[in-house]
Amino acid sequence: MTEWLIYEGTGGPDPDRIRRLPDPPPWRAFDAPVVPYEVPELDSTTRRRLGARNVPLPIQDSDTLELINAALYLRRPLLVTGEPGVGKSTLAHSIAYELDLGRVLEWPVVSRSELKDGLYTYDAIGRLQDAQLDRAAQPDEDPASQDIGRYIRLGPLGTALLAADRPRVLLIDELDKSDIDLPNDLLNVLEEGRFAIPELERIADRPGQETVRVLTDDGRRVAVTGGQVRCRAFPFVVMTSNRERDFPAPLLRRCIPLDLKAPREERLAALVQAHFGSGSYEDNHDIVDQFTEAEADGALRPTDQLLNAIFLAQHAARDGRHRREEISELLMQPLDRGPR
Repeated sequence: MTEWLIYEGTGGPDPDRIRRLPDPPPWRAFDAPVVPYEVPELDSTTRRRLGARNVPLPIQDSDTLELINAALYLRRPLLVTGEPGVGKSTLAHSIAYELDLGRVLEWPVVSRSELKDGLYTYDAIGRLQDAQLDRAAQPDEDPASQDIGRYIRLGPLGTALLAADRPRVLLIDELDKSDIDLPNDLLNVLEEGRFAIPELERIADRPGQETVRVLTDDGRRVAVTGGQVRCRAFPFVVMTSNRERDFPAPLLRRCIPLDLKAPREERLAALVQAHFGSGSYEDNHDIVDQFTEAEADGALRPTDQLLNAIFLAQHAARDGRHRREEISELLMQPLDRGPR
């Protein structure tokens, strides 16, 4: 394996690997003071994607590995395109697991998503209601003394940009489903590694209000000074796309593009064994062959169908009412042609 690779796609976790990452290039260096907070460990989402045994899927394609590591070295987002089910989102979890970077921050994008949704939310109504209750209970209390940080929660992107000493992994999933403005709105935040919270900027000059503790996407409390969130270790950002739309050239220029192909042979074997254990690839080779033969017709079939077919065939074959081939064929329907 090439020595310069930090992420090797072969398993983990290995916390020493991220420490081998050299300093960023000068144009991608960020110097905010470290904001101490406890990064949560990997959660059940990662375990579901990587398998019950937490074994990351090996990536045998050297070009893919080099592009992933280029994004790490250059502190640039990785824009991953590919058909549904090829493992675009799983890649973010594999990187977080192997490099021991903690829980993956996830921002699932929909057509109504706006930049602010990913940065932070401010519960103005909740604050007003609490202020009214406090005023009724303590009429002499100054409303300005209310802790505004209780009503501000950083989103996944906002949390990823906190000045941590190690990068967080951020998954911006299915960016191509957003409206036309979101990709352009992301440009400045991803380039500058910072954003402002106007609700905190307005009170930063008041005594005792320059630094406010707010909630993170992880449910932690962290300090925000001067109403500004600034990064130190730029997060490893994985943006996924199912090729449903084109992105503006300025966004593409700021990303490392990766076209992820459907898994073959070694990757399929690793996928099956990660979820069903050692020897499961050989035990279910008949279903794997059905899957690869079905794909030969050019129709779109995600690898989820393969896992579903193996799981169900193992149980359906016990009572003798269904043959493995029949149950597998039933589940392996092409997504882009409708049921047969």
